[in-house]
Amino acid sequence: MLARSVPFILVVALLMFGAAPFLIAQAPYESTMGLVQKIFYFHVPAGFMMFLATFVSGIASIRYLVRGRAGSDRTAEAAAELVVLFGLIVLITGPLWARKAWGVWWQWDARLTSSLVLWLMYAGYLLLRRFGGPGSERLAAGVSLFGMVNVPFVYWSVNVWRTLHPKTTVVPSLQVSMGLPFYWCLVAFLLLFLALLATRVRLAEQQDTLDLLLADAEG
Repeated sequence: MLARSVPFILVVALLMFGAAPFLIAQAPYESTMGLVQKIFYFHVPAGFMMFLATFVSGIASIRYLVRGRAGSDRTAEAAAELVVLFGLIVLITGPLWARKAWGVWWQWDARLTSSLVLWLMYAGYLLLRRFGGPGSERLAAGVSLFGMVNVPFVYWSVNVWRTLHPKTTVVPSLQVSMGLPFYWCLVAFLLLFLALLATRVRLAEQQDTLDLLLADAEG
């Protein structure tokens, strides 16, 4: 069902992304950071999608370990790729924001470091799937499960340790003029996430079907 809706979802997402700069331009400047704060409208939604992809991959990995279904494994791998994709957006936009707001490109504080470690886990997951050989699917599923368990730590780290990174209370306390463009961008990123996930799972299904046909032809 979701795969059939991908063209429609992509069109809506593109329209929302096209309108996003105009909404962001109308949002007021943050009092201390000024214009550079507007990276927030892309940085934070991308981070939420990274977390969402982590949970999708982790839950699908649990289903694969318990039931051994190939569909769950395909979903786990597709979501892991999205963790790396949206995590890369986070790791690029974050330093761009930090350089202007903090005067440095990077700080080894809890949120930034744990986000980088989470991203590296899923980069390792994909390398394991690519080069691990027979049985790597189950080992990779364990890596994904471990990554999912780390998400609450990454999210709450700014509330537990002293850090330059804003706390989790920022988003709920947004005024309407900032909240509207933020949630608009969040929905646009969510639609993009759903379209990419469905497309990648469908491609994996077709690849598995092709592999079976080739194996039958060779046999």
